[in-house]
Amino acid sequence: MSAAYLDALNPNQRRAVEHGTEVGADRAAGGGAAAAGPLLVIAGAGSGKTNTLAHRVAHLIVGGADPRRILLMTFSRRAAGEMARRVERIGRKVLGDKAAVLTDAMEWAGTFHGVGARLLREIADQIGLDPRFTIHDREDSADLINLIRHELGYSKLDSRFPAKATCLAIYSRCVNSQTALEDVLHAAFPWCATWADELRALFGAYVEAKQAQTVLDYDDLLLYWAQAMAEPAIAAEIGARFDHVLVDEYQDTNRLQASILLALKPDGRGLTVVGDDAQSIYGFRAATVRNILEFPAHFTPPARVLTLDQNYRSTQPILSAANAVIDLAPERFAKTLWTDRAADGPPRLVTVRSETDQARYIVEQVLERREAGTALKQQAVLFRTSSHSAALELELTRRNIPFVKFGGLKFLDAAHVKDLLAVLRFAENPRDRVVGFRVMQLLPGVGPASAQRVMDHIGAAPSPLAAMPDAPAPARTGGDWDGFLGLIADLAGRELGWPAELERVRQWYAPHLDRLHEDAEVRLGDLMQLEQIAAGYATRERFLTDLTLDPPDATSDQAGVPLLDEDYLILSTIHSAKGQEWSSVFVLNAVDGCMPSDLGTGQSAELEEERRLLYVAMTRAKDDLHLMLPQRFYVHGQPRMGDRHVYAQRTRFIPRSLLDLFETVSWPPAGQAGPAAPASAAPRVDVGAKLKTMWR
Repeated sequence: MSAAYLDALNPNQRRAVEHGTEVGADRAAGGGAAAAGPLLVIAGAGSGKTNTLAHRVAHLIVGGADPRRILLMTFSRRAAGEMARRVERIGRKVLGDKAAVLTDAMEWAGTFHGVGARLLREIADQIGLDPRFTIHDREDSADLINLIRHELGYSKLDSRFPAKATCLAIYSRCVNSQTALEDVLHAAFPWCATWADELRALFGAYVEAKQAQTVLDYDDLLLYWAQAMAEPAIAAEIGARFDHVLVDEYQDTNRLQASILLALKPDGRGLTVVGDDAQSIYGFRAATVRNILEFPAHFTPPARVLTLDQNYRSTQPILSAANAVIDLAPERFAKTLWTDRAADGPPRLVTVRSETDQARYIVEQVLERREAGTALKQQAVLFRTSSHSAALELELTRRNIPFVKFGGLKFLDAAHVKDLLAVLRFAENPRDRVVGFRVMQLLPGVGPASAQRVMDHIGAAPSPLAAMPDAPAPARTGGDWDGFLGLIADLAGRELGWPAELERVRQWYAPHLDRLHEDAEVRLGDLMQLEQIAAGYATRERFLTDLTLDPPDATSDQAGVPLLDEDYLILSTIHSAKGQEWSSVFVLNAVDGCMPSDLGTGQSAELEEERRLLYVAMTRAKDDLHLMLPQRFYVHGQPRMGDRHVYAQRTRFIPRSLLDLFETVSWPPAGQAGPAAPASAAPRVDVGAKLKTMWR
């Protein structure tokens, strides 16, 4: 069969796509495409990583691989969906309409957490897990930890105990990094180190509470899966389901995810991972660059390593500067990004006096480029921390320039959506005390005490839903209690079907929405959107699982004005910008104290992640790159220091030896600093003289 559909790939991309499918290679057990040895693709920024991975999947299917036996793991459900669409488009060039049938059969494409949730339900009986478990999002997990904090008396101690969000962050770091509690406290939470014994007791009680209530949190989906894969028979059974396992963004995996992957394919046959060690920037989520650096050595013989270094995004001067920054990293896979794209000049290092001047410079440059034909949406301002953009946001507002700041609320952070989903989750698992408390307190006259009486009653019953009608009715709910019981009975009976069950919940919730929220009409738009999303799911359980693990944006949570404009400037943290690209990019505060952050200079691993952050920011730019160097900037709320102004110097990641790769400018130019007072002008009042007389 002709492979003309691969002709558009460059030589290294094609080698990655065809790895293991060469003539004479061993065939997979099922007679499909070859299950070759392990492959690591080091895909530099802008090198066509997604296109290469999609072509590899399509090439495997075209070559005879069973799409039902391909496991493709990405870091968002949307990325998995986009990958499947690309695979279908590629496959159509060879298979015609048959390609859609084959890609529809790719039922194992999703996130680590989504795939884990599905597998855990299928093997639940083998690992002592109730397959009807529900999944807590981060807020629910924090609420459950908070309940246990209160029960253990930690909320009433003389010395302030860590807040619920901090406790959950510590627990999550321990689980995902597979690191002892004391080590995690020392490295990342030193102010909590004196509470090690209490935290250990809290986490033990938290695990017991989750098991008693048949709930898993976000971290459990990986932890249970990893623990199951430690059993050789289960690992062999699950690994045998898949001829090919492909993983995107491997540099962003944590130790648990790496252990799962290596247990799936211990010999590496059929295993492909794609990533870029230079873009590993999620250490705060327990991701470790060691996974990708050490991947080849896990196998005998070592995994094949292919490098994608032709960049299709940026100009050569931008790439030369970015290459030089990352070349100073002490440990990395060697690659030098290159491109055929020429440019008018190098990236700029712009020295300004203050954050105010920084904002003014960016606004002038953005407007100048807009007049030259570059839309606002094609320009972005990136920053290390969200608070760094405060002065710029004020200047944009003053100049009436619309903007959108990435990182808004998700559906599951919006109270009204959490309310609606809590009702469905309660019907799915009535032993879940967090959602039970939330649902019952939607009713007028129901407080924590009466909700607890109901939860205690049904929790002690063999069948909680069957025990609901006999539960002690809260005294002040009146007819609302009977309406609630009717709703739960309808959901438990499943006679309405899905997604009609969601419409039933929305109708029940509507009067409570009006009572609880002044902007009920706006919030109703989110609930209608939720119903549209629900129509794409076959079951209530699948809907709840996917929405918890990868929630879409809420329509009511973004500022209204910018979205009314047809064009708007992009403001984003560097972490949120990963994977994106813009024609012009401005990087705020490229100075020591911000990049690297004061908090990121304690250990060499942290410092190297800060270097990679700058590299990621620089490689988002296609045509223009401006690194801003304010001489004076404001530091917000550092521990033990408070807010303060500091004087800064250029980031240490751009030493003097690299300056030839940049155009260095100062702004504003001489003569444009604004009108100065005449030298001979006398003061209107001599305040100093007046103050001297106060003490005479």
